[in-house]
Amino acid sequence: MLLSGAPLLFCFVGPASLHNGAKRFPSPRTRSRMGLSRLFARPEIPQTTEVVTTSGPVTVGVRVNARARSYRLSVSARGEPVLTMPRAGRWPEARAFLERNSGWLSARLQRIQTPYALAPGAIIPLRGIPHRLVGLDRVRGLVSLVEGGVEPELHVPGGPDHMRRRLIDWLKSEARRDLEIACARHAQNLGVEMAGIVLRDQSTRWGSCSSSGRLNFNWRLVLAPPDVLDYVAAHEVAHILEMNHRPVFWRTVARTCPHYERPKAWLKANGASLMAL
Repeated sequence: MLLSGAPLLFCFVGPASLHNGAKRFPSPRTRSRMGLSRLFARPEIPQTTEVVTTSGPVTVGVRVNARARSYRLSVSARGEPVLTMPRAGRWPEARAFLERNSGWLSARLQRIQTPYALAPGAIIPLRGIPHRLVGLDRVRGLVSLVEGGVEPELHVPGGPDHMRRRLIDWLKSEARRDLEIACARHAQNLGVEMAGIVLRDQSTRWGSCSSSGRLNFNWRLVLAPPDVLDYVAAHEVAHILEMNHRPVFWRTVARTCPHYERPKAWLKANGASLMAL
């Protein structure tokens, strides 16, 4: 209500005034919506979180996956725990899920082997057979396989500081040679052509096949027994014909690798230890 005789004042806030710092106040309806959004806003999801287990506190990575339909807790072969949650998931629920499964996490971490120490005297598998690493003082030269003694040895030149790099480079070359031979044989058996072979350094996968017929393999397959590498090669070559895992795919694998069940089971039981390298 205006008092009689009081001047009537108008205030216009135009674009120039807004640009100069004037603030437009939201309408009551807008303020209501803003209040509700603040009330029901989802808590910020952290990139990592810590959970207390029977073995002590453990840092867990947090990932949001649009394709995930439930909360999932996993541990990579290198001992890295990850909590995966769906996009619509809520952080309090994810956190409660993690705490309920802290016992499983502790047991799983204890089962994961520590990475191989690639130093003189260490023992690593090559084609399923343990080999002792021997460092050589000379700077030049290639890794060599020495057999005939008490146990087979891998002689690595270049000193301990360069042992890991030189050894892995050599293992990759051995893996490529074995995989090229195995894949060529399986491709001939199945009557298909490959678009090439690529070696990868992955921590969870042993192989894959692209739609173009390019085959990707984890170089650590050379650490496993030869029939395991042969099975994975047959598996990926079969994907050139069948890009699925339906019964027809497994029949295709059996055509070129009849006894694939045993190496498949071996890889499932022992693959994590190979990934530790």
